Amino acid sequence: MKSHNFFTELKRRNVIRMAGLYLVGAWLAVQVAGTVLPMFGAPDWLPRIIVVLLAIGFVPAAIFSWVFEITPEGLRREEDVAPEQSVTPQTGRRMDRMIIVVMALALGYFAFDKFVLTRQREAGLVAKSTEAHSASTPNESKVASKSIAVLPFENLSSDKENAYFTDGVQDEILTDLAKIADLKVISRTSVMQYKTGAQRNLREIAQQLGVAHLLEGSVQRSGNKVRVNAQLIDARNDAHLWAQTYDRDLADVFAIQSEVAKAIADQLEARLSPAEENAIDQPPTTDVGAFELYSRAKNLILNTAFSAAATPNLRAGIDLLNQALARDPSFFAAYCQLAVASDSLYGFSGNHTQTRLATGDAAVATAFRLRPDAGEAHLARANHLYQAYRDYDGALAELEVARRTLPNDPNIFELTGAIMRRRGKHEEGVQLYQRAAQLDPRNIYTLQQLAICYAILHRYSESVETIDRALAIKPDDPETRATRAQTFLHWKGDYRPLREVVDEIRAENPTAVRRIADGWFIGALAERDAAGAEMALMALGDGTFGDNSTQFSAEFGRGLLARMMNDDAKAHAAFAAIRPEQEKIVQAQPDYGPAVCILALIDAGLGQKDQALQEAQRAVQLVPLEKDALNGVDMILYSGIVAAWFGEKDLAIENISKAAQLPGFVTYGALKLLPWYDPLRGDPRFERIVQSLAPK
Repeated sequence: MKSHNFFTELKRRNVIRMAGLYLVGAWLAVQVAGTVLPMFGAPDWLPRIIVVLLAIGFVPAAIFSWVFEITPEGLRREEDVAPEQSVTPQTGRRMDRMIIVVMALALGYFAFDKFVLTRQREAGLVAKSTEAHSASTPNESKVASKSIAVLPFENLSSDKENAYFTDGVQDEILTDLAKIADLKVISRTSVMQYKTGAQRNLREIAQQLGVAHLLEGSVQRSGNKVRVNAQLIDARNDAHLWAQTYDRDLADVFAIQSEVAKAIADQLEARLSPAEENAIDQPPTTDVGAFELYSRAKNLILNTAFSAAATPNLRAGIDLLNQALARDPSFFAAYCQLAVASDSLYGFSGNHTQTRLATGDAAVATAFRLRPDAGEAHLARANHLYQAYRDYDGALAELEVARRTLPNDPNIFELTGAIMRRRGKHEEGVQLYQRAAQLDPRNIYTLQQLAICYAILHRYSESVETIDRALAIKPDDPETRATRAQTFLHWKGDYRPLREVVDEIRAENPTAVRRIADGWFIGALAERDAAGAEMALMALGDGTFGDNSTQFSAEFGRGLLARMMNDDAKAHAAFAAIRPEQEKIVQAQPDYGPAVCILALIDAGLGQKDQALQEAQRAVQLVPLEKDALNGVDMILYSGIVAAWFGEKDLAIENISKAAQLPGFVTYGALKLLPWYDPLRGDPRFERIVQSLAPK
């Protein structure tokens, strides 16, 4: 039979119609089963069995349609039906109507799933997260019975330098427990705030962390001997459930950590899979000296968020990790931390060099060579793909693998949330940061990021509430206090709270002013306080100010300040002084949009119109919104500012209007008060944009 005749015969016998009807109906059946069966407690394998049976059933259904025909007399073989007696055209029309009905049902279900069920699932996640992190004390009856926090162990060694070693022992026990999916384990950052030395109120600590159990302990190291004491407490009734003292050779300390973790799992009746048990049994290293260096490095790397000391701490941590790896080249966890630290420098400090990129590449590659199946390796690669390459799809795929073996790691949810923000999926970002905060409830950085999520959406009251939760944990933190005050500047155009906080911090702790100098400078510009702005720039030193990845130097700030004061000569001198260095940065990183954007603004300050406009457009092209929704908005905004500085008001209004309609840091207070926009003041179109962002 010729192919043309065969296809014609397929159509005549309604085989194609049957295939379409079967496939659409099967899809609908699978979707409904996936929604309904879990409601009745059906096992996880049942939906998969349904998919397999439907797939197998397609072939006999097609054969049946080819071989048989439905006639008024019943089912008959096709060759037994004379052509003048065939009713396949009528059957085909009936099938067409059935296909339309089934497709309508399928589209209806798709819409129901997307707009109703999905929102219900998201609402459930938000409700759980809010409950876990409300400022009020959680009800003990709602706390999971298989939940635990491993508090910092006490260093009983005569040498206080062994504190890092003690922290490492506690951290490894926590890390081992966190690999058990049947447990809820609070992350390191939250528990490290309960250092030893002061009397602990265990019930209060457990309530703050949302857990039922606490593990306390101590470490005493003397020569080549080590004593580790650990005790498990039910914080709901202060009952001591288990205690054990281990006296071993120092080389056996890693075996002690595994034994403690498995003993705790047994006490909490947690199911332990063979893979989880194998992961717990695997020591981090066999070199105690390398372990101490690694512990010191981890303390530095994990305490760099929102701090002027971030870059030097990261560099110091990398140096310690390299020392640890020189002692033990097979130290898997050290390679993972090295990748994290290198990527942080690459992604946030502007160090976009091939050398830094190669360091991250090599660290991730070695981690995979050592333990290709470890969740930590996949998490390190996900972070590397995100920070260094902006490969969101690749990063999400790695995170999905990492989640299988790291069920209690908040970094997975934080990184996924960061990717969602870059993709413009800001509501999903909010929910993911809320989930991270469930596992790390007293992590200031996580709460700061959650507050940023709300601010990007201009949900300022929720942003302030989240910042207040952070301040309840660390009330004297200068950055958090300044961030809260700065929120009112952007939200309501009120610079007074920021001025008051700056004055308070300057009086309380002058050395802390550098940590808030960027916010101080913005507030002084908003207030048109030239003297205050200059003092803020002096405090800023070699730090930066700005949003997201577009970070400006203090000298750029002096150029901006001079423009505000209409001192053209001083502004020109400031911009001219920094242009050569910025041009070198762009030459070294020609495809890095924020660097090109800064160069465009410098050239705008120098009056180089054609060059500045071309550079601004180039920055927009380098960072499209679909690639980076956060920095993409900034590129559009700054291109509008470049146009405004040259009097190109139509282009400026067009770009600023577009940026103002997108989630981001284009705010009412900024447009109303900051000198970036002075050339546009009085233009009715610009004033309408400002009013569109005013608090309702």
